[in-house]
Amino acid sequence: MIRFLKYSKFYLAFSFILIFLSIVFLFLWGLKFGVDFTGGSLLEIEFKEKRPAVSELRSKIKEELKTEFSLQEIGEKGVIIRAKNISEDQHQKILKSLGGKDKVIEKRFEMIGAVVGRELKKSTLIAVIVACVLITFYVAISFKKVSRPVSSFYYGIAAILALIHDVLITTGFFALFGKVWGMEVNVPFVAAILTILGYSVSDTIIVFDKTRENLIKREGEFEKIVDISLNETFIRCLFTSFTTLLPLFAMIFLGGQTLLPFVLALTVGIIVGSYSSICIAPPLLYYWYKFSYSKKEK
Repeated sequence: MIRFLKYSKFYLAFSFILIFLSIVFLFLWGLKFGVDFTGGSLLEIEFKEKRPAVSELRSKIKEELKTEFSLQEIGEKGVIIRAKNISEDQHQKILKSLGGKDKVIEKRFEMIGAVVGRELKKSTLIAVIVACVLITFYVAISFKKVSRPVSSFYYGIAAILALIHDVLITTGFFALFGKVWGMEVNVPFVAAILTILGYSVSDTIIVFDKTRENLIKREGEFEKIVDISLNETFIRCLFTSFTTLLPLFAMIFLGGQTLLPFVLALTVGIIVGSYSSICIAPPLLYYWYKFSYSKKEK
């Protein structure tokens, strides 16, 4: 049997280093917010016939814009172009370079105000906080029948601390990606973060559920029961994460620039989330037990 908790201090130290670096990256560089958050121009077009390859579209648009932009495929023939500022002259030149009225239909051309961007940031923060609070109560209610030797409420707290760990490290990585590769954070990144929250807590609940089951049917020290539970769920969590990461790796190399920020966020989040479900949440629960036990002893 692998004694996971024996090395828990090393796991926590490693996570502390990652969190520290993430905070440093966020403080030094911050996230590079895209048009969805900062405001700018949005142009949606649809091709009358087959849509050209993304690389070809990027090349043509880059010649006209001369600035950073994002390209998103919509449906079978549509494309959305986002940039900080597309003048009317550039707007017409882009349409012309893509074939003009003979080949493309302009669906919309509009400005996204900075006020909308600020509202989106606020909504994103509220969504993450509400998700965390609901997850805490869900876990606490799910484990209400287990009150020994740790209150069910602390299962929820441990799960939330693991989630904060996952989100903080993922956003820290994206601050680094923004500095090195100019990668922007837009609405798909928010979707990725919310997906990571669900995925990570799902893995954590698998471990906690097995702990609950073993607490009911086994006798012994809490540390030993947590270790047994981790051994029984480790392979399952590992293979679940591995099979999820396989298509994500394929999309990183084959999916193109449009999906890259979303896929990278999911990849980093799932790797970190799988680590936290095994190496962070259970040790936090165990250390809370030790802290509570030492207080009772006094």
